[in-house]
Amino acid sequence: MKKLFTLAIALFGAMNLAAQGGLWQQRADYTMDVKMDVKNYQYKGVQTLVYTNNSPDTLSRVFYHLYPNAFQPGSEMDMRVRNISDPDGRMVTKTTVDGKEVKVSRIKNLKPNEIGYLRIANFKQDGVVAQIKEVETILEVILAKPILPGQKSTFTLDFTGQVPLQIRRSGRNNSEGVELSMTQWYPKIAQYDFEGWHPTSYIGREFYGVWGNFDVKLTIDKLYTVGGTGVLQNPNSIGHGYEDEGKTPKHSKKTKDLTWHFIAENVHDFAWAADKNYIHDIVEMPGGPTLHFLYKNNPDILANWKKLQPDTVKLMQFFSAAVGPYPYPQYSVIQGGDGGMEYAMCTLILGNGKYDGLLGVTAHELGHTWFQHVIATNESKYGWIDEGFTSFIEDLALNEISEVKRDFPFEGAYNNYNWMAKSGNEQPQTTHADRFDINRVYSISSYSKGEVFLAQLGYLIGFDNLMKSLQRFYDEYKFKHPTSNDFIRVAEKVSGAQLGWYLTDWTMTTNTIDYSVGLSKNTSGTLVSLKRIGRMPMPIDVLVEYQDGTLETYYIPLRMMHYTKENPYGDIKRTVLKDWAWANPDYSFEIPNGKSAVKQVVIDPSGLLADIDRENNNAVAN
Repeated sequence: MKKLFTLAIALFGAMNLAAQGGLWQQRADYTMDVKMDVKNYQYKGVQTLVYTNNSPDTLSRVFYHLYPNAFQPGSEMDMRVRNISDPDGRMVTKTTVDGKEVKVSRIKNLKPNEIGYLRIANFKQDGVVAQIKEVETILEVILAKPILPGQKSTFTLDFTGQVPLQIRRSGRNNSEGVELSMTQWYPKIAQYDFEGWHPTSYIGREFYGVWGNFDVKLTIDKLYTVGGTGVLQNPNSIGHGYEDEGKTPKHSKKTKDLTWHFIAENVHDFAWAADKNYIHDIVEMPGGPTLHFLYKNNPDILANWKKLQPDTVKLMQFFSAAVGPYPYPQYSVIQGGDGGMEYAMCTLILGNGKYDGLLGVTAHELGHTWFQHVIATNESKYGWIDEGFTSFIEDLALNEISEVKRDFPFEGAYNNYNWMAKSGNEQPQTTHADRFDINRVYSISSYSKGEVFLAQLGYLIGFDNLMKSLQRFYDEYKFKHPTSNDFIRVAEKVSGAQLGWYLTDWTMTTNTIDYSVGLSKNTSGTLVSLKRIGRMPMPIDVLVEYQDGTLETYYIPLRMMHYTKENPYGDIKRTVLKDWAWANPDYSFEIPNGKSAVKQVVIDPSGLLADIDRENNNAVAN
């Protein structure tokens, strides 16, 4: 029956809607000069940060993130790995104790020269020493002088760091041989918004940053090729370490180190990676950004990385058309060696393995440009927006560029959600990302249930309205750190439907959807009886198949939506019935006797309704 539902997704052009000014944004403009010692994997830097207080509040203190400090024995991240029932496989090693396999935290056994750290010294505010207090991955600064609303203040500091063995995201010498994956590596000021400060400890989940410009100079051994956030300002003097394939040094033998100068505008993070054995390919997109591909010179992966490049162009074009224009001048796809993780203007991903995996992770992380690095929600609170919306457009994009199209590209997400909803372990999506009891439940809740949230919204208001809502949300809230309510209000404006109930039930509870249908005959026709078994209400599409093979649909609006959606089934005749009030669990309507008898009725032939028991969604006439 799902084939009756064709995903007619129009790739709408930019809507040129006026930006909404209700969310003030703090501003953090960084200048950093960093020197990397590749022999001991330590680095030193100086940072100047011009902080603009656009809030209505007077600030007497600020907070910074010191992410590398998480990679030390006894840290919160270490303790989380030790105590959760299903730790991330990348963060543990397996050993045998008394004949039983035991998972041991890799952080627990790091040696002093393998840990990560980030230490701060000489912190000044406008040239005056400020008081600092370090608590693991958070630095609290008591300001020398409060920052009034509308004022700027300049923070300067020195920092020293050590790159840990790669365990999660940031690190060195990972399983794929990449030497430096430099993410979450610098002192990063915490976000301050309408809810106050967000000094979230780094336990292993997500991030939340302040918009700003980055001017970064990185000095590193000349044999290394570097890629990451920003636009390289001095490509002619830097080159890529060698003049030709024979590895003839481009620079004088007396030159040991080179300084790479990057500038990134209007981003909330800065990441980079470096390796002596990177191949660097450049693809110029017609009318679009420059694409960079950096990957290990490994003959086993060369074909996949070459094949990836035109497909990445297709993905970039799809996302820009479906959601909104990519706003930056470049994007880099970098073999980083630890799963996949999105950063401003770049992603670091695993580079080995089969092509489908490489393409899939690239599609997902590239999609995060729209739903994290431009629509920068607080990932700790709204991981389901960040991951779910990205998973949604990822599946659409992969289906679009695939030679074999799937009738229902969201099937995997629905299956995952269904498993979780029946597991007894589900927690509301409003749970803080670090507070989930089970890693798998976090992942399904954020990625799959978040994706289902959007696909099912298409069921509620129609897919045309859903895609219009995504575009308008992007256009109105880019660079603004919106909340979930901001999105649902956009969907209400686009469609005219009332949708607050949907946001509440789906994200703030673990209420489930379960409807059943039955048939009975009487003298005047066939009685269709429906029952709401789950707590969560929905409007209902019912498909009727007659004995002669003809089809008809009936639509039951949900009273609290105050809305009737367009007929999603094209030329199939539809009858709109009286609305269904949530308080009544039962609903019935009659199909009058006609030229052909009823054969069967089906609730939601599209499959977009996340009904946890579809076995009772079909009734066959006796």
